[in-house]
Amino acid sequence: MITNITKICKKSSFSVVLSLTAILVLTSFHHKSRKDNIEIKAAIQHGIIYYKDGGYAGWPANNGIWSWGNEILVGFVAAPHKDIKNGHTYDKTFAKNKYARSIDGGQNWVLEDAFEHGQTAAGYDNTSIEDGAIAPKSLNKEISDFTDPNFIITFQRHNNNNGPSHFYYSNNKGIKWEGPYSFPDLGTDGVATRTDYIVEGKKELSAFLTVAKSNKKEGRVVLSRTKDGGVSWEIVSWIGPEPEKFDIMSSSLRLSPTELITVFRTRTGDGQDLLTSHLSEDNGKTWEKLKDPVADTGHGGSPPALVKLRDGRLALGYIYRSDYGSRVNVRFSSDNGRSWGDEIVLRGGDGANRDVGYPRMVQRKDGKLVLIYYWNNSLQEGAKPYRYIASTIFDPGQWK
Repeated sequence: MITNITKICKKSSFSVVLSLTAILVLTSFHHKSRKDNIEIKAAIQHGIIYYKDGGYAGWPANNGIWSWGNEILVGFVAAPHKDIKNGHTYDKTFAKNKYARSIDGGQNWVLEDAFEHGQTAAGYDNTSIEDGAIAPKSLNKEISDFTDPNFIITFQRHNNNNGPSHFYYSNNKGIKWEGPYSFPDLGTDGVATRTDYIVEGKKELSAFLTVAKSNKKEGRVVLSRTKDGGVSWEIVSWIGPEPEKFDIMSSSLRLSPTELITVFRTRTGDGQDLLTSHLSEDNGKTWEKLKDPVADTGHGGSPPALVKLRDGRLALGYIYRSDYGSRVNVRFSSDNGRSWGDEIVLRGGDGANRDVGYPRMVQRKDGKLVLIYYWNNSLQEGAKPYRYIASTIFDPGQWK
């Protein structure tokens, strides 16, 4: 069992500081020399953001991640551990949304309670607050300025199929959240979305949504947009045809004033899990399907984490899920996602079963990437079964 929590300091009943230490990645890069391999391994750091004996923590991709230089805020879900034969090993009735904040690029983290900071509606991953929950209401006053650097917004769902969804926004980096505000169905069969958005202007914002298929099951991806500060929304386009199984959990970027790219988690009718990608050259009106960035994401699949690097490349973080040992991976693209380099394994061989993944990723001030996901080491002999929130910090310049 990895035990690289080096410092725990109680700040309040909901606030804990965890520090990160480096451990070597047991991975081989055959195109490098042995000396280069050692240097790459030593440059990859794995850390623990949140861990609790008897607890379960998961799904950063169900929430959101934001960064301001070396300050990072990421959401996740915490709950008690519960032995379940087939499924996630947590007690859903006590699940609660949490946030972790770092001001030093992911080396140390402080835990924040979402409810105490204003996220007061119950949701799919936020069930323990139901007795004191506040029902979402319509937003009737325009949000003042999406371009404010301290502005962030997060979308949350009530189920994985037809929703509904609600949202919160903050003008001070998530220290205080405004809401909950109900999100309209937009004429779909139901919106059950996570957080994936692009700020377009002071009153304009694009949000990529997961919505129900015509059978009210998850799901497919649409691009929606508001031009009046979030008061009203409209669908700009449906991205791809209705899938036989699902297209869900997009991660999207603006590439230019007219170009957008989105990557999402796909499951085909025959049960294959992969990542698929689409490009728009007309600001989201129409979409071209690109070559699949990842043809196999393992048993159950896991969503993407897409980042545009300051050197112009795209970085795609993702998890390969396996009952026999999962892996944390990254690929890079030098042509805006039309093609992708080889899979680079950042982490593996440490006993993680398939209940892992759901990554989020940001690039920090020094250019290194901070990839955050949930993890476990339960396949190791004698290991504890608890899931925790983990980080991997690495320099993308190693693979230019």
